[in-house]
Amino acid sequence: CSEGLKSPQAQQRSMKLNIAYPITGCQKKLEIDDEQKLRAFYDKRLAADVEGDVLGEEFKGYVFKIMGGQDKQGFPMKQGVLTNGRVRLLMSPGDQCFRGYGRRDGERRRKSVRGCIVSPDLSVLNLTIVKKGEKDLPGLTDEEKPRMRGPKRASKIRRLFALGKDDDVRKYVNTYRRTFEDKKGKKHSKAPKIQRLVTPVTLQRKRRKAAIKRAKHEKSRTEAAEYHKLLMQRLKEQRERRSESLAKKRAMRMASQASKE
Repeated sequence: CSEGLKSPQAQQRSMKLNIAYPITGCQKKLEIDDEQKLRAFYDKRLAADVEGDVLGEEFKGYVFKIMGGQDKQGFPMKQGVLTNGRVRLLMSPGDQCFRGYGRRDGERRRKSVRGCIVSPDLSVLNLTIVKKGEKDLPGLTDEEKPRMRGPKRASKIRRLFALGKDDDVRKYVNTYRRTFEDKKGKKHSKAPKIQRLVTPVTLQRKRRKAAIKRAKHEKSRTEAAEYHKLLMQRLKEQRERRSESLAKKRAMRMASQASKE
């Protein structure tokens, strides 16, 4: 082949690394063509730690964690599949690598996924920095990006701002309130709606539901008692009518025997 065209083996050796640093919220993409550097990732499983020294001096002291990846055809890696190739698994809604929405209840489909072992067939590998090294990486650890969206649940907002039960969570949502303009130039302000927020209204609704439930139980109990009382009365009347009919038949039988004698 000509020098301008790459052989299939040379194309397989290139891999993109998506490195994320959750503390700063930054992400960086690197394209590695050196086979010696990529060999440190081969035969590693998902959630395994890899020393960053293999990528170069700038990554000295860093520790990466393998979070996922996909091959050249776009099939993702799946945790728990102990192979470095591609397999077809029967999946149901709720499984990893399977979209559960828009499906019928109980529907299962066979999907192609890649195993959890890193191989040269991968085109993209997702990494997360677990331990920071000696030097800062430009565009990754030297700057911090503000969070566009914060938590919505009340308990998670309290955990984020170290609040107590008596503090009002609604005042702290304005920290990540964003303002924007629509096509007509009108300004709008939007903040996340707090989920599972305990207010006096929610407590009143909870008490009302509990009162309705207690009233239903009391009503069913009284109706059951009245029905049992009525049933016993009907059974007693039925026994009395039966005993009266038996006594009348016995009297008629004795009268007929007396007339024959």
